[in-house]
Amino acid sequence: MTTTGSDKDKDWVDAKLVKAFTHPDPGTGLANAKSLAAQLDKNYPGAAASLREGLEEMFTVARMGIDGRLAKTLSTSNPIESMISIARTTNRNVTRWRDGQMVLRWTAAGMLNAERSFRRIKGYKQMPQLVDALRRHVNPDADTAGAAA
Repeated sequence: MTTTGSDKDKDWVDAKLVKAFTHPDPGTGLANAKSLAAQLDKNYPGAAASLREGLEEMFTVARMGIDGRLAKTLSTSNPIESMISIARTTNRNVTRWRDGQMVLRWTAAGMLNAERSFRRIKGYKQMPQLVDALRRHVNPDADTAGAAA
């Protein structure tokens, strides 16, 4: 919300957001978030637009059945933003970009530089759960075929 909003409005919106994002059913949570965006349209159109941006993707982790610490890690853009920031810092060393291939090489170099600061993600022990969810997403018929055999 914008800084012109009252604390009362902020508290109300925060409560609605928590309700949407913690709902056990991702479809209902998404519907609640869309409803909140519609309610914000009149007085806070910027906040409504911001909420709608990427809204479907915000519920992807929940739709896949991922929970716990891994869900929290996968639901934030912080890890990728950190890598991008380090790559940008590396790219600042270049004063004259010659061609697209040079951009790709320096970006790759920046990512390799960022790799040095990578740590295990929180919830890494749940990675088999993520792999299974991705397999089900890519090949949904495999579950039913295996159950029928």
